[in-house]
Amino acid sequence: MLARRFAPLLEVHAHCDLPCGVYDPAQARIEAESVKMISEKMKDNDDPDFHTRAVLIKEQRSELVKHHLWVLWTDYFKPPHFEKYPELHQLFNEATKLAGASGTKGDASVETADKLLGKIEEIAKIFAATKAS
Repeated sequence: MLARRFAPLLEVHAHCDLPCGVYDPAQARIEAESVKMISEKMKDNDDPDFHTRAVLIKEQRSELVKHHLWVLWTDYFKPPHFEKYPELHQLFNEATKLAGASGTKGDASVETADKLLGKIEEIAKIFAATKAS
């Protein structure tokens, strides 16, 4: 009797904990742009306190880039997308590595940030094509 009382009335399926349906590579791009700007500002500033703060923020933003990319990779894109765009797995792998310890999280080069932004742009183009169809 109790089990039936607390049993769900309707079974639902969602791709995440809260099915908001809001996905956009722009979230990753904005964080990556922040990483790039911090890297640019670090080149022009010799203050060690500024550098300490900048590195901390740059690493946090890089981690957010990885998070937003992973959400797209694991929650938005589905097997049919990967079949139609077989390069997606490689793009996500390269982009998340560029945002990781061997990328923007580990160095402050503007060039690395630009490479990361380029990968995000490639992902964004595919994302837009999947939304259009």
